[in-house]
Amino acid sequence: MAHNLLKNPNGEEELEFWELTENGGSAWKVEELPGDCGYDFCKEEVTKYFATSFELCLKKQEVDLLADGYTAEVLDSQPTITVEDWYCGRTDCGCTYEITVCLLDENQEVLQEFKPDPVILDPDTDDGCSWKQVSHTFSEYGPGLRFISFEHGGQDANFWDGWFGVRVTGSSVTCNV
Repeated sequence: MAHNLLKNPNGEEELEFWELTENGGSAWKVEELPGDCGYDFCKEEVTKYFATSFELCLKKQEVDLLADGYTAEVLDSQPTITVEDWYCGRTDCGCTYEITVCLLDENQEVLQEFKPDPVILDPDTDDGCSWKQVSHTFSEYGPGLRFISFEHGGQDANFWDGWFGVRVTGSSVTCNV
């Protein structure tokens, strides 16, 4: 099985390895699962998550594939790249979740992008707050892949002080060679 190219995907090392591109409201925070008004996660080895606040919180990691040991020849053969992320809301406050993953060439130009519409989570709907997975597989993106940019986050819908926004954990990027 391919290994996860993201470092600290579950917050075990607090915010280490993540660039906080938006750190609004009360800022990013790492909390223990299940958290206040939260849900248990489906993998018991995951014990923490990243929590967002009342203004936009986004965090990003950029993977340098050559530095991670992939050769230009292997990357130019266009191996599939699989991205996964888990997100959930709280039972007491709505929120939004967003993700953008880009495959980049050596000049940081976008070869392919995965950017679905933001997800609105409403605690009043059925299952509105349980953990949900988003995944996407990139293929046929052309030669030249050298970097992968992974950015995700969101915010709460009520602008409450604290950490009432979307929660994220279990993020992964794998290169399937």
